[in-house]
This record gives sequence, structure tokens and C-alpha cells, in this order.
Amino acid sequence: MNQRTRFIFDQMPIRGLHVQAQEVWQHIVARKNYPVAVRRALGELLAAGALLSSNLKIEGTLIVQVQGRGILKMLVVEATSEHTLRATARWDETAAIADDSDLAQLLGDDGVFVLTVQPKNSEPWQGVVPLEGSSIAEMLMNYMARSEQLETRIMLAADDQQIGGLLLQRLPEETQDDDAWQHICTLADTLTAAELLNLDAQNVLYRLFHETPPRVFPAENLEFACTCSRGKVSDMLLLLGGEEVGSVVAQEGSITVDCDFCHEQYTFDEQDVHALFGMDIVAACKQTNTII
Repeated sequence: MNQRTRFIFDQMPIRGLHVQAQEVWQHIVARKNYPVAVRRALGELLAAGALLSSNLKIEGTLIVQVQGRGILKMLVVEATSEHTLRATARWDETAAIADDSDLAQLLGDDGVFVLTVQPKNSEPWQGVVPLEGSSIAEMLMNYMARSEQLETRIMLAADDQQIGGLLLQRLPEETQDDDAWQHICTLADTLTAAELLNLDAQNVLYRLFHETPPRVFPAENLEFACTCSRGKVSDMLLLLGGEEVGSVVAQEGSITVDCDFCHEQYTFDEQDVHALFGMDIVAACKQTNTII
């Protein structure tokens, strides 16, 4: 199951989202040997990205990043308006990471939470806040409080098989009903990580809110998809410049770029580089190296 489900309480200014994904997550973790603590944090961020991207009103991509200066350097999730997801992490692979490592300690000091909206045909918008909290959910709720100024409650869970998430958001209203919001949040707080991972939306919502059932919208299917391509790698090599690319190919015989998300490899040999730059830069680099 890879689904995202929206719901709303008609008698209360509260909306929500539930997400559960198995195949998408397994597709991601099968491509890299993530330490348990890193995998758990990445899975929770993936669930968060799936929840937040439901609010994309334009064609484009939502990019959610957690950046640190500790052993864990970066977590990044991309979710598109076409309901596709991809994710990856970077960390010091020489370091030993305990399964129960504290996320804040792994990230170190001066970390930031970055959310970028990348419309397909216009300039991106980005929000950046300092990391606050000991979990992905706490960090995200801090971001939401600072940027959207909407009260938000988020629960996230991940293991090696699946991810799950629940988001509740208090909508603006003329008369604030604090009791209703607190009541719904109190009910949601009884949900366990195991239930979040193993129960589908129907059962989660019944388990929590059977006395005040929300109106549930049709589920949206999610899938893994990577946007990398040989053309995009070609553009990146052009930005690097002929001298740098040519020097690598002159010494190694080719240059290979590995996609961080799907680990597809794109190899460019001397002929490919010649065609890309419109000149024999490899031969020029070989001649320069010989003169030196």
C-alpha cells in the first residue's frame, strides 16, 4: 500500500492527512545500506514530505531537507505534484552509528530545516529555519509554527518495511475553539508507532475519531520515481566546464556520475565529451598534461 488520504472535520476547523507507504520506501532503502538511525530519520522525513506535498497547488516539486554538520550531513526528500517520491541521505560512512542514536546529536550544531517549492515554470520559493527538536516531527512542527503560523500536530514512524504519518492542522477561524483542537490532539496522541505503520487510513481514523468521525476524501496513490536523466547530467558537466571534465577523462578514460537517489550511473567517455562540448577537450588536456 502506498496511499495518502485527506480528511476534514465538518463541525470543527481541523483538517488532516494520513499516509502509509511500503513499496515506495522499500524501493528507496534497497538501493543503499543505511544505518538504522539514519534510515529511520529518512523514512520519517519521507512520510513528512508525502504529507506536506498534498498542499501543492501548482505543477512542481516540494523539496524537504534537514542539513547538519555532524555525522549526519543531510536528509532530503522530493515529492512532486504527480504524487511521486524520492529520498536520500548523506552521512559520514566511516563513523559508527548506534541504532538508537539521537537525531539531534547526529546532526550536530547549527543544523537547518529547509523547505523549497519548485514550480515547473517559475522561480522557486524557499524557507529556512534553525533545527529545533529531537525528532523529525518536532523539527517539522517548529518549521510550520514559524512559517505558516498554523497550529499543527504531526506523528511520523518508519521501520525497514514501511513508513507512516498523520498530520492534523488547525484552520483559521473567527472564533477559536481551543477545546475542540485540544480534544482531537489528545486523541491523536494515543496512536502508537506500530499502529501508524500497520493500520490503514480507515482503521486509524476509526481507532482515533469514531465518536466524531471526519469526512474522508478518496485516497491518492503514491509511487517512487527519479527525475535524473543523461540530459541533466550533461547540463551539470557543461557547468563544470571543459577543462575540469576533460582533465578527468584524460586521466581516467571516462567520467561517471552516480545519482544519489536511484544510484543510476551515467558514464561519459572521450567521444561523449567531445560531442558534449563540441571540441576535443580531452586531447587538449592530454597535450597540456604532457607539456607540464
